[in-house]
Amino acid sequence: MTKKIIFDFESPDENLGYLLWQTTMLWQRQMNRALDGVKLTHTQFVILIALAWLSRSSENITQKEIADHSKTDRMMVSKILRTLQKNGLIERKEHETDTRAKCVFLTEKGAKTLQKAIKIKTNANELFFKKICDKHKFSKELRKIIG
Repeated sequence: MTKKIIFDFESPDENLGYLLWQTTMLWQRQMNRALDGVKLTHTQFVILIALAWLSRSSENITQKEIADHSKTDRMMVSKILRTLQKNGLIERKEHETDTRAKCVFLTEKGAKTLQKAIKIKTNANELFFKKICDKHKFSKELRKIIG
């Protein structure tokens, strides 16, 4: 006998988590497609952009700082950084004071690729979010969740 499952909603479309999941998956697919032209995945782009942003205020960016800034798992960041290094987009060097840490730097190729990717990503985001009337309010609401 199959047990009847009781839901707190009439339709999946009434569940914010489900809608967020669907929206996120659709958005990531579209971002990955857009970034194909510069041979980056969306996740690689996020790690590169976090590195570039953090580099504005520090010269010694660690893997942990990138993970914290992007709210991403450290092990995943480590794997992505290995791929980015293999592709010549970043370099990793020993930290000046912390022997356990490595500092991450954009290479010239990485900076050029990221600059192209920013334009692509900006256009892709504008296209994806064009149906949202008040983007400022939507961003504000998302920041409440992120904290």
